[in-house]
Order: sequence, then structure tokens, then C-alpha cells
Amino acid sequence: MTGMRPLWGVAALLLGLSALLPASAQIAPSPDAPPVSTAPALPPEDVPAAILKLNVDLVNVFFTVKDKAGNLVPHLTQGDCAVSEDNQPQTLKSFVAETQQPLTLGILLDTSSSQTRVLPLEQDAGSQFIERVLQPKDEAFLLSFDVDINLLQDYTNNPRQLARAMSKADINTGSNNRAAGIPGAGGGTIPSIGKPKGTLLYDAVYLAAGQKMSQETGRKALILLTDGEDAGSRAKISEAIASAQKSNVMVYTILIADRSFYASLGYSGYSAMKKMTEETGGRLIDVGNDGKKLEAAFQQIADELRTQYVASYTPTNAKMDGSFRTLSVQCRGDGAKVQVRKGYFAAAQEN
Repeated sequence: MTGMRPLWGVAALLLGLSALLPASAQIAPSPDAPPVSTAPALPPEDVPAAILKLNVDLVNVFFTVKDKAGNLVPHLTQGDCAVSEDNQPQTLKSFVAETQQPLTLGILLDTSSSQTRVLPLEQDAGSQFIERVLQPKDEAFLLSFDVDINLLQDYTNNPRQLARAMSKADINTGSNNRAAGIPGAGGGTIPSIGKPKGTLLYDAVYLAAGQKMSQETGRKALILLTDGEDAGSRAKISEAIASAQKSNVMVYTILIADRSFYASLGYSGYSAMKKMTEETGGRLIDVGNDGKKLEAAFQQIADELRTQYVASYTPTNAKMDGSFRTLSVQCRGDGAKVQVRKGYFAAAQEN
């Protein structure tokens, strides 16, 4: 590891990224200056939130199934589940239990001032989770977000590297300049979207999904360790969700919050994170500031990621009109509940 690196320094390796950057964008030469936006244009405000990436003419739907007691249901077959698109039954071309397919993870760590008391818990439990879940074919990266967004560790399958990077994360309120350095040269911040004001949660999801995970294939998930409060992001929550869904990324949020911090400020992080996780096919787990609950939450996520199914089909609606299509998955079983994204955008006809 060479220290904290900007997402854009790494993302520049992605094909076509340079074409997305505004011509006028510049890297601020001074670490004291606010980050300058070099983010690609945000999607229109009226774009629906749920999008599923198409693979040629196939729609691939990742999901998990639980019984009425909340236990994961393994060993289902194609005959046990049915997929509908816009309420129309679809004929499945494949149905696979995805226990061995490589997993791509992004860990997003909230290092804003509101997390001061719970950050050590996040670091300890997060490191243990990485050790348990990461297998040789998997890869993961680590971001922190506060008034800046920092790439603490780029893609690796080495859990020790990720654990070391996590242990070095610290609280940043914008006054300690902990990320001083030139972006792209071993230090510095990821240029944020707009002028930083507080906790750039939505911007972090928007950038991590859109620039770090869009070119990855297979099972992909972002795991957020946060109180769910955003302050200062230019991206709206619907745009952050859309970015995750365009990249076919599930978002899991472990809501860890020092509620005493909000005693006189009010707290609204739960509803926002519930929306984000449900729209992307992930899940929200509220642990408060309880270390044991945090460890249990990580274990639940690890189990879910290793007990997934993927169903693939060619839509009966063959129109390439860019329209939004709702998805529904039902599986046999007493009280069976399916955890799946809400839908996808069909491919648009190229001119």
C-alpha cells in the first residue's frame, strides 16, 4: 500500500473515463483548498432509481430467499422460482446458486465527526468481516467519506492490506487535512461533487458504484458503515441509487450511529438508507452503537452474499426503448421472502 490514493487516479485506467471529465476541471494544488469537481455529469432528476444492467439480450437477476423466520433458504431449483417483468411471466434460460462466483466488494467507511465514538468499532468488526468473507477469487476496495472522499485501499484480495488501511482511517472534519498530498501521487482526496459541506455519503455511493464497479462483472456489493446522514452531496439519493443500479451493485448499509450526537439535531438516516438498500436489492441493518450487533450484522451480510441465486431470461418485451421495467421474483415455501432489486432500464436503441 502506498497511502491514501484518489479514486480518480485509479479510475483513469478505465476506458473512456477521460472523455467524461469536464474540460475545465483541475486538481486543486493546495491541500487547504476545497476539492474541485471532476465528476461526470449527473443523471437527469427524473430518471427512475432502479436500473439493472443488461448482458446482451439477457436480464440477470441476483437475489436471496429467506423463510418466514428470516433464515436463508439454500438449494432452490429453477422450478421453485418464477420471475415476472411488468407483471408478465418470463421464461428462465438459466438459474444458478451463486456460491462460488467471484465477489467484488466496496467498503465505504463514514469518517465524519458524528462517527467519532463508533469508528473504532467499525474498524475492528470490519477487519474481521474482510478476513471471513474474502476468498482468493474475490476482490475489494476501501473508501472513506466525510468532507472528502478518499480511496484508502484499491482493489486487492489481500485481507491484511484492507485491514491495515481500515485501521489507519481517522475522523476528518475538514480542518485536520489528514489527506494532504497531490491526488494521483500517493495522497490527497478524491475530487468531490461540488463544495464540501459535511458528509458526502450520496456522492461516495455515486462515485464508488459508477467509477469503481461499473466495469466489474458478476456479484457486486457496496457495504456502507454509516449513520446514514448526508450533508453537502451534490448527488441526490435517487441519483446515488441509480448509479449503483446501473452498475448492477447491491447496497448493504450497517447503520451504526452514536444517537447521543443527534440529541439536539434530529436524526433521519434510517429512512434514507432503507430506501437505498431496498431499491438495490441489499439490506439495512441497524446496530446502534452495539459492538456485538455490529459483528452479527457483518456475519449476516457474509452469509447472504454466499447464498445467492441468479436467474437469467430474455424479456418478452423486446422493445429497445430505454423504458423502466419492474421486476418481481417469487419462490415456493411457507412465507418465503425474496430480497431483490426493484427493476431495470431496458436497453435504448442506438442511433
